[in-house]
Amino acid sequence: MTDSAGARNEARSAGALYSKGLEEATANEAVWARRSRRVSNSRLACFVLLGAIAWFTFGTHTLGAGWLVPPTLCFIALIIVHDRVLRQQERASRIRTFYEEGIARLEDRWPGRGDPGERYRDPNHPYAEDLDVFGRGSLFELIATTRTAAGSDRLAGWLLDAADTETIRARQAAVVELKPRLDLRLDMALAGDEAGSSLQREKLEAWASAPTTVFPGWVRPFAVLMTSMSLTGLALWIFTAAGPAPFGLALLAQSIFALVFRSRVTPVLAAAETPVQSLARTASLLACIESERFDAPLLVRLRGELETTGRPPSAELDALRRLVDRRDARSNQFFLPVAALLLWGTHVAIALEKWRARCGPRLSVWVEAAGEIEALSALSNFAFEHPDHPLPEIVEDEPLFDGEALGHPLLPSDQCVRNDLRLGRRPQALIMSGSNMSGKSTMLRTVGCNTILALAGAPVRATRLRISPLHIAASIRIVDSLQQGQSHFMAEITRLRQVVEIARDRPPALFLLDEILHGTNSHDRRIGAEAVIEGLLDYGALGIVTTHDLALTGIVPRSGGRLENVHFEDHLEGGVMHFDYELRPGVVEKSNALELMRSVGLDV
Repeated sequence: MTDSAGARNEARSAGALYSKGLEEATANEAVWARRSRRVSNSRLACFVLLGAIAWFTFGTHTLGAGWLVPPTLCFIALIIVHDRVLRQQERASRIRTFYEEGIARLEDRWPGRGDPGERYRDPNHPYAEDLDVFGRGSLFELIATTRTAAGSDRLAGWLLDAADTETIRARQAAVVELKPRLDLRLDMALAGDEAGSSLQREKLEAWASAPTTVFPGWVRPFAVLMTSMSLTGLALWIFTAAGPAPFGLALLAQSIFALVFRSRVTPVLAAAETPVQSLARTASLLACIESERFDAPLLVRLRGELETTGRPPSAELDALRRLVDRRDARSNQFFLPVAALLLWGTHVAIALEKWRARCGPRLSVWVEAAGEIEALSALSNFAFEHPDHPLPEIVEDEPLFDGEALGHPLLPSDQCVRNDLRLGRRPQALIMSGSNMSGKSTMLRTVGCNTILALAGAPVRATRLRISPLHIAASIRIVDSLQQGQSHFMAEITRLRQVVEIARDRPPALFLLDEILHGTNSHDRRIGAEAVIEGLLDYGALGIVTTHDLALTGIVPRSGGRLENVHFEDHLEGGVMHFDYELRPGVVEKSNALELMRSVGLDV
């Protein structure tokens, strides 16, 4: 079986698994919905019966109070059962959504359905805005099946900053291992509730890692003794003839004890006003990972970072949430007297500091490990849903981008035209000419997006790609700024300066320049563009420059083989422009500008 045939079979397999899962989840959801209605109706009937019995008991006095017990117990039991049924119905609904989203991605209906990552947008980034890394229909939205803030942050970081060779290969091995684990990805998708924000996570981690308040070792048993004495005194007052004196003395001793340690307890409880609910999903996610065993070195290392306190991290995080819930219980005015009697705040403060001493330094490690595994799972899901996308070969001998049948990863399959493209020692860069709408800008983004994927450790849309570590620098989507008083030309040359600065660094740059210096006259454009391109080549950079100005193609013969001309063609049929989007060698021989103007009715 050929590789392409195998990929098509894998794609059909993914579609079949998603369709089967969706069918089962939909049926399961309907079953639980019916059960929910039945239990709800039973609750209503039980409540009506309870009301009727209460009337006969307290209204007409024809029934004894004992008749109220069975329907009351029945009503409470139905509440518990209904809660469980609703949870099962919600679980089935989330499973259905998981498979629906997968099918939407397979059918190219995903734009607008996922997380666009708008919070990560940075207009000053050297390529993110140019290559549609974030936003509706972006790379991030296509790949990001992450649900925790840590996982999304990690994935966004990988798309924004290329990794080194060792890291890329480690991620690739992890992606290969995780790719067939659909059940694990489903469990991770179902784990917990929606994630909190990165700000919440940072606040929580700062609290956990701050220096702890030290309580003497005798404080905790002494606090237990104080509480026991108060409860004993209260019991003696209620059930014996001892009177209130024992209780009063115990309460006085307890109050003195609480007052002595108030200066330590109060700051601990105040500092614990942390967004621990943002960890609910992380704890559930960790519970999924803790039961897994891995072989890929990166996954083995991340899994090992979770085994640090002798207890599973998910259990430790659940314990923290319970402690903070107990702290919050003191704000309930009905519980406040009980809390005072039980030395509730002191016990909680001691337990919180004990938790911080044991787990605080490890919290950020757990969160980051869970986030990285979740980000790797997102890449593996992308590989699972696109079996015709291979993992690229990472080379280090020389700057290289050598791709066969490259396609834009964001285009629907039936609209994607693929081309071969190679950049290395000869040529280092391409001067790409062609008519309007012929595919030049799309080709720049095709190269850029596949480079982002490759250097993040993800599969690429190609039949083969050999690539070295590169720093992407793009000037494609340049906008002027009225607020900053910056013209389009000034914005472009500012970006070009950024491109040149990146090219001076290591690893080498991959520059993608669309219509270079088109905001100035032809004479200045040719001189300026030639100087910029030659400087980039001298720094060892690879790249592509598109242009409408065919005078710029004249610098190729003088480049000593470092530059090469390529182009896209078009033809006019019945007043309609047609493009095949196939990259060809040489300089384009005609322009479609006048034909396009005439096709819309302009007399030129």
